[in-house]
Amino acid sequence: MASTEPAPSRVTPYLVYLVFITTLGPLQFGYHLAELNAPQAVITCDRKSIHSSTPTSLPQCIPMNPSQFGLVSSIYTLGGLLGALLAGPIATKHGRLFALRATTIFFILGPVAETLASDIPLLILGRLLSGIGAGAAIVVGPIYISEIAPPSAKGFFGAFTQVMTNVGILLTQSLGYFFSTGSMWRLIFAIAGIIGALQLLGLTLVPESPTWLAEHQKGPLARRILQRIRGKTTDIEPEIQSWPTSSSSITPDVAAEEQSLLTPPSGNIPPKQPPVTILHAITDPVYRPAIIAVVGVMVAQQFTGVNSIIMYSVSLLQTILPTTAALLTVAISAINLLITLACSPLPDKIGRRSCLLLSISGMGFNSMLLALGIYFNQKVLSAIAVLLFVSCFAVGLGPVPFILASELVGPEAVGATQSCALAANWIATFVVAQFFPMLNDALGGRGKIYWVFAVMACLMGGFIYWRVPETKGKASADEVWGRTDRRRSD
Repeated sequence: MASTEPAPSRVTPYLVYLVFITTLGPLQFGYHLAELNAPQAVITCDRKSIHSSTPTSLPQCIPMNPSQFGLVSSIYTLGGLLGALLAGPIATKHGRLFALRATTIFFILGPVAETLASDIPLLILGRLLSGIGAGAAIVVGPIYISEIAPPSAKGFFGAFTQVMTNVGILLTQSLGYFFSTGSMWRLIFAIAGIIGALQLLGLTLVPESPTWLAEHQKGPLARRILQRIRGKTTDIEPEIQSWPTSSSSITPDVAAEEQSLLTPPSGNIPPKQPPVTILHAITDPVYRPAIIAVVGVMVAQQFTGVNSIIMYSVSLLQTILPTTAALLTVAISAINLLITLACSPLPDKIGRRSCLLLSISGMGFNSMLLALGIYFNQKVLSAIAVLLFVSCFAVGLGPVPFILASELVGPEAVGATQSCALAANWIATFVVAQFFPMLNDALGGRGKIYWVFAVMACLMGGFIYWRVPETKGKASADEVWGRTDRRRSD
């Protein structure tokens, strides 16, 4: 059955291995994002255990007030922003494989510092290093996967970035349930370091991206690697035809490569126009509406409160669910993973904008239910509201924002648009991580902060309705915006 049609979609065990090792980076991103949630009370000396029964031995902990703990949590996002900005230039100049290996160094050093931390500064340093690795991993990993995946399955393999992020969240929440007692919380950090070391070891069998090698005039090596990935009997000529004939024909811009982040575009054709810079995209009226739309959706993703659940749900629900808050958090993470998998075809069926509106409406409604449940000490209502809140996030606001950049602008501006989106996402995540504990404390707790998130959902939902166009079924950005002649200013 030597047909050329099924060749591009050939999935080999070696390809599966490469995708798995590469997506350990996004797994670490999710892992470190949620690692402080379950053991927060133990780490900060508020409790000896999150369980109903406490051990006899005194826990080893680091005294912190809500403001200090907010800094420890949020410094991770600043590291992520730094890592995301550095990863592109490094991956472009030195290769994807070099960048992937560099991320694992941070995934080892960061957890070592966290595990051995005896004071707040060392814990902050560990979180910062882990954040740098995570920020770089969610940039370089999806680029590498996009370049090794069969052309007909790029979307499928690209989705594993989001899936593995949720796996990391589920893993750290599960470990937190069992290890949030005494000094056992340090094992949560140590396991992250072990995963980083295993990824570094696994990368010894991972080759450089064939596309990157072809762009750097190493065609014969690129051909051998691609043949190995696709299998000996697979016809790789159709893919090779899309490679540049010389490096002078392509000048990869860092941002242009980031167009494949999380949900890479299906095409593998280099842009016909020079890449647009971030400043140009922001100031040009042709691209500005897309920049506003993508940045707004990224901000909405964070300001509707999902990370308040992922990062702080145990401490938030501890007052009304003292014995089950940590277990509920594990269930939340599992549901987030399952709903993400189940809803992955939804944007292609009902549309991106429809998914966003459905998602943010559900989150706003469940924010109100959660506020009422916590305020009136209704345990069942609070638990159901949290689970539905996370489920609604997974329907649209979780995956869709990363799709929009490649669909709202032409290929020449995808990189700049995605760079703006990444910056907005990390900054918004920092704001929530830093100020949620303080704002919650200032409002007197009891779930009042979720009225704020409900209001934000209403405001951001209006923004999405009025400023974010539907991209489903549109062949180009010009069609999305209803343009006949797209103007380019030089």
